[in-house]
Amino acid sequence: MHNVINKKRLFTAACIALVVTAMTFSIRANLLSVLGQEFGLSAKEVGEVTSAAFWGFTLAMLLGGPLSDIIGLGRMYAISFIGHIAGLILTIYADGYWSLFYSTLLVGVGNGFIESASYAMVSSMYTNNKAKKINDWHIWFPAGIVIGGLTAYFLTLGSFNWKIQMAAMIPPTLCYGILFFKQKFPRSERIDLGISNKEMIRECFRPLFLFMLACMMLTATTELGTNQWIAELLSSVGVPSILLLVFINGIMAIGRYNAGFILKRVSTTGLLLLSAIFSFIGLLWLGYATGYTAFAAAGIFALGICFFWPTMIGFVSENLSKTGPLGLSLMGGAGMLSVSIAQPYLGELYDTQFMAAMTNLKEAGYNAAGLAAQAKLEGGYHTLRYISVLPAILIAAFAFLYFIRQVRAPQLTKPATD
Repeated sequence: MHNVINKKRLFTAACIALVVTAMTFSIRANLLSVLGQEFGLSAKEVGEVTSAAFWGFTLAMLLGGPLSDIIGLGRMYAISFIGHIAGLILTIYADGYWSLFYSTLLVGVGNGFIESASYAMVSSMYTNNKAKKINDWHIWFPAGIVIGGLTAYFLTLGSFNWKIQMAAMIPPTLCYGILFFKQKFPRSERIDLGISNKEMIRECFRPLFLFMLACMMLTATTELGTNQWIAELLSSVGVPSILLLVFINGIMAIGRYNAGFILKRVSTTGLLLLSAIFSFIGLLWLGYATGYTAFAAAGIFALGICFFWPTMIGFVSENLSKTGPLGLSLMGGAGMLSVSIAQPYLGELYDTQFMAAMTNLKEAGYNAAGLAAQAKLEGGYHTLRYISVLPAILIAAFAFLYFIRQVRAPQLTKPATD
């Protein structure tokens, strides 16, 4: 093992690992209906299988915080590598609901350990500009979704089997595994600051942290819950819906690339409030948009969700630093827990709205030839409108946070100088 910490190599490896995490997300989003047909699953059952990835993610995130100082970051990345490789191979050879569920769960565990270990590593390596570096690293989640979405689109266009799409994620997984192999990893910032486990746990019960934890559940579902289903919900909108997912995440990648510039001019609380407003407008518009206007609505939605995840993590890292890796893991875990819980409900909601649309269209004498496609579109629209309630709640929550921090602690709301 090398005795010197190679920050550049570690950061590059973490970025590639995040690309893999994102590819599992976007390729799975493209395959929801395919897997349903392949294994005879309802939309609710597909949602349950999808939720397994987020349950695995949640479990790994919650365990990752406490484990990072016990087993070390190197072993955490090793666990994520094994989870990814084993999960992808087992998914390719899945033969039914449960084998698909457990293989997806393993992929989720790999994803979760990547996030948990990388939060601790990036925060420890770049203590003076954490919010910017976390955003820099998190560029590769939307970028990875773009890569995965385009891979899925072109493989589907070429009539390749869904298993080929899953296998496409193995080479980048091997790549990050090689880059991490025998590297020296930094200690967590908490250890260097001399913060005890007791103090770290106590800090996680502060009202501000609990408030951010609750908001994280809503921001994560608004972003990841919607993105996981958007290709299916808008499959009849008149444009290739997987390209909508690619478009959204392309804008997110550009936004996160410029996060440092934005954070110099807008406070983190102000950015969160603006994000909630844009995500609400975009999501509501998507519930009505047709044809290529869906891209305009998707663009507004993308601007809204772009900064949610990394800014939430960056806010806690900078303003509640004593929560340490446990706090960051709890934030990520809470976000993924909410998405895990939401997936089956989103599937069931879509099923219900689809059936209601079928009934209404039949009663209206709609042309039988296009009945199913129109019902899917109407069902998707109504589902998106229901989801828009989440960012509406966030507008009120972040407006409250912005006001409190401006009035009571203005010194804490100064723009970051990263």
